Amino acid sequence: MAPRRRRLSRSAEFERVYRQGRSKGNRYLVLYAFPRDEDTSAREEEGPRLGLSVSRRIGGAVDRNRVKRVLREAFWAEAERLPEGSDYVVVARPDSRDLAEREGADGVRTALAELVDALGGAPA
Repeated sequence: MAPRRRRLSRSAEFERVYRQGRSKGNRYLVLYAFPRDEDTSAREEEGPRLGLSVSRRIGGAVDRNRVKRVLREAFWAEAERLPEGSDYVVVARPDSRDLAEREGADGVRTALAELVDALGGAPA
């Protein structure tokens, strides 16, 4: 059996993370974290799952897709520091477009790492 994609796709999954999860934010991003139920984790034997929220305030489709691509790359680079059975939603703030253009994945990873540390990710 092929492994499932490690991402949030349904609106209900996003809502659960927003309403019941913890969050930390900075100038560029907001990171929401929510531990999944034990039965869900056992059934899906997978690591953290990611959801992205990049609104039109970021810019046009080209800008939004660039920001999403860089966010995915930065998130999965930080994923080894995150607890296995948790869901995460990263919300891009308008300044994240400038950060992604100016510093690329390294700059976004630094901003994301700051939030992971603030939420109590595994020590580096």
